[in-house]
Amino acid sequence: MKKLLVSIILIGCFMNVNASSLEPIKLHKPNIKSAKSIMQTFQDRRTDREYSSKDLSIEDISNLLWAACGINRPDGRRTAPTARNSQEIDVYLINKDGAYLYVPQDDLLQPIYTGDLRPALASGQNFVLDAPISILIIGDIAKLSMDNDDRAMKMMCCDAGIVSQNINIFCAANNLATVPRAMMDEKSLRDALKLKDSQHPILNNPVGYKK
Repeated sequence: MKKLLVSIILIGCFMNVNASSLEPIKLHKPNIKSAKSIMQTFQDRRTDREYSSKDLSIEDISNLLWAACGINRPDGRRTAPTARNSQEIDVYLINKDGAYLYVPQDDLLQPIYTGDLRPALASGQNFVLDAPISILIIGDIAKLSMDNDDRAMKMMCCDAGIVSQNINIFCAANNLATVPRAMMDEKSLRDALKLKDSQHPILNNPVGYKK
């Protein structure tokens, strides 16, 4: 019995260490210069489902997240508009190591979960597993001060779509591959990320260098 208790304690300690093994990632300030014109970027916008296995640089990740939903004005407003400036959209970065919440106020990726959640995002579409990262877009309907829940949900989904479009346009401008997706194992993601009932996974974009 004593050996069993010791084993349980050791397992519990290991799980706690494992859950907190990821460190926050400090992001770089965005580089707002682009070699492409906006019209050329629209010309190059396309869906890609093949990715190089090469990891994205911290510079590309920093610029990508800022373009998706970063702060671009001193008053805290974002690169992606939201209804009544509710800022109800959160962006998570998922890679083979775990899940991170993007904190634009601090230019930071805050670790939320240790482990590979990409299969939950893929939901059977295995090309997602080839991308070094995926961007998960989650909306919190509680942040939308609207009396009509249906209207609030529609507005939140529109706002999430704008964030996804920002990702697509950034990738087109920087020769990265991506595809906007709605498929995912929502229950697994909810459990892993400890989402509130008011938070809804809406879209995700696998991102990588072109193969």
